[in-house]
Amino acid sequence: MKKILFVAAEGLPFVKTGGLADVVGSLPQQLAELDFEVSVILPLYLKTARTQHHTLTKVATYPVKVGVMDTVATLYTKKIGAVTYYLVEHAGYFERDGYYGYPDDGERFAFFQHAVLRAIEEKHIETDVLHCHDWHTGFIALLARTLYLHRIPQALTLYTIHNLAFQGNFPFGILSSLFGLSDSMYHDGTLRFHEGMVSFMKAGILFSDVVTTVSDTYAMEILTPDFGEHMEDVLRMRKRDLYGIVNGIDVQAWNPETDTALAKTYDLRGVEKGKAANKKAIQAELGLRQDPDVLLVAMVSRLTPQKGVQLLMDTMHEIMGWDMQLVILGTGDNWTENELRQIEYRYPHRAVFYCGYHEELAHRIYAGADLLLMPSAFEPCGISQLIAMRYGTLPLVRETGGLKDTVEPYNEFTSKGTGFTFGHFNREDFKHILKYALDTYYRNPENWKKLVKQAMRKDVSWNKSAREYAKLIERKSR
Repeated sequence: MKKILFVAAEGLPFVKTGGLADVVGSLPQQLAELDFEVSVILPLYLKTARTQHHTLTKVATYPVKVGVMDTVATLYTKKIGAVTYYLVEHAGYFERDGYYGYPDDGERFAFFQHAVLRAIEEKHIETDVLHCHDWHTGFIALLARTLYLHRIPQALTLYTIHNLAFQGNFPFGILSSLFGLSDSMYHDGTLRFHEGMVSFMKAGILFSDVVTTVSDTYAMEILTPDFGEHMEDVLRMRKRDLYGIVNGIDVQAWNPETDTALAKTYDLRGVEKGKAANKKAIQAELGLRQDPDVLLVAMVSRLTPQKGVQLLMDTMHEIMGWDMQLVILGTGDNWTENELRQIEYRYPHRAVFYCGYHEELAHRIYAGADLLLMPSAFEPCGISQLIAMRYGTLPLVRETGGLKDTVEPYNEFTSKGTGFTFGHFNREDFKHILKYALDTYYRNPENWKKLVKQAMRKDVSWNKSAREYAKLIERKSR
């Protein structure tokens, strides 16, 4: 039985800041069902230490050399389902209020990568495949080929890019001070990325056996200057080893039939009554006008330029003149949040902004809304559109990355589709498709009902994607 070790900076059920955690929380369990022995290793952050330390079993404390520094790591473990989780404890690096964004992030995640490889060297963990995720783990494949070449068993290295925009770029002095590598890898251009800098992500792309990303379309997009984040030339060098495999969601955690957060659970047969009950409940909860027939539009997202929130804000005055209600759940920069706080005063009982993230509220919004907005400038995969379809809420998305791969556009002549899509990232195209969705809702309700059921029938689980990963691992391991 082949052993796979997932290495990541975050993962459910321990820590989440974004979609990476959903993947690391779900894909290992699915692969375990395909006859792999799967484990996951993460940093032990402060929040996890406070809430779950008593549930962990200590494995060992062992020395870790981080370039020129000597320190120690303590490894803990916990079995959840078929997956073994390992957590690396270092109070100085990880027991902080936040997870990322510190001046010493390069040092913190250099330590984490050394700690992972040392755990393998000390035989605390055995693996045939190292599946590394995003910039925080980018040096593992390189270290396995150099510093640890004769110290650990050789393993197949997979490197998954979840978002190319976050690259882990730091001054090139870290090569010697944190990794024990020669500065020549900067001077000869191998790891150089911008003047005076090296990139964790570039290391992962260049030195891993296989590079994957989280949708077919994004795998093609990142080879171009528009989406490549200045890494497109590096990625083109690895084009033969670059694969796009779309994400899924945990269909047990996101299940309208069993979701205890909902006012009324429902399945495909009872979707009309179920969504009506949940719309009524969310309108009451958020202070919206009680109207069972109005189009309820939602956005559950980080409120960043990537997510297209500016398109919504630029068209707000016009679209709120239409017969619709709007719910926004998320966080952004201070200016965006302050602007969105005004919508409740400008459009009383018709628009609501909930600043922050509330897990159970998100479930209720997905169940009660009719339409979910995801007008992203770019989107490696996206999770929200998958959840929305699972709950019978039609996604309205821009045709980019995983959004293009997962949402079939509505065809009014055939009644096929699972949502609404637009191509160009501009306010006019966004406004046009939103108006088209609104007209469909009011003027062609029978087609809308068909779309809802088609969306709910779509397989958004990890089943197909996990099988693709399994085939890729078996093929590359030969």
